[in-house]
Amino acid sequence: MSKPKVIVTIAPTGGMAYKSQNPHLPTQPDEIARDVYDCYNAGASVVAIHARRPGDDGATCDPAIYRDINRRIRDKCDIVINNSTGGGVHGDMIGQRDSGYWEILWEERLKGMDAGAEMCTLDATTIIASFGGKELLMHTSPERSKHLAIEMKKRGIKPEWEVFSPTHIVQDLATLTAAGFDDEPFFVNLVLGVHRGFQNAMPYTPRVLQSMVDLLPKGSIFCVSGIGPAQLPSAMNSLLLGGHVRVGLEDNLYYEQGVLATNQQLTERIVRLVREMGYEPATPAEAREIMGLPRNREVLPEFAVR
Repeated sequence: MSKPKVIVTIAPTGGMAYKSQNPHLPTQPDEIARDVYDCYNAGASVVAIHARRPGDDGATCDPAIYRDINRRIRDKCDIVINNSTGGGVHGDMIGQRDSGYWEILWEERLKGMDAGAEMCTLDATTIIASFGGKELLMHTSPERSKHLAIEMKKRGIKPEWEVFSPTHIVQDLATLTAAGFDDEPFFVNLVLGVHRGFQNAMPYTPRVLQSMVDLLPKGSIFCVSGIGPAQLPSAMNSLLLGGHVRVGLEDNLYYEQGVLATNQQLTERIVRLVREMGYEPATPAEAREIMGLPRNREVLPEFAVR
């Protein structure tokens, strides 16, 4: 009897931390591709990519940088590529509006869809991120969420619905999937444990996770992004609830208290634990089958596996 398959996502970089916080953080295309390949060999089947500018490592959704990263990864392996449309909290991604208020820039976020990835994050969320002494509005209204969903569907991109609270599930996610802007299965990333820096986000506890899973629309599958010390327990909790797992330096810089991690270490540990729990990490081909990839389209994306 075959073991149940679990998608292991590696999130190697993110749009927040700097190398000064963990020197193992990959920020440039060659570093990111190297780490992703190591994690693929360790059992990861999906990569959630953020891009950084050359020179200062500022966050960006520049399609040219995404394409460079995507091509380097695809030259090495067939891992599922997921580009962020959230971007980050510095670099190209932030700006001060005429009102004086700082925002994570909508026009920059949209660029994340234009680099040929199979998947993109769809942050159907409006939150306030507190970072670098600034309050940053991430304004994703219902119409903006709909716009992202429409544009992803046009491009044949599968959304990874990234949600931070129950309201993001029962409002934007439920409304847009019911309206046909995504096809089952809906792949949902439940982000927990970032509540101290993101207003409208939820802490991780088993009860919070259970309640959010219970609210998911019919036809959903899910993984959990546990931030910081929540990463490992939320991943195991996700397995127990029938979900998938995610690790990486985007979400957690430490292997254990006081010990900085590498992406490969985090991947090797979660793969080991997935197997100890009686599951088997999905291959990229199996992950595509579980998630319904490739999404229907006339032309396959440039970086899809042919």
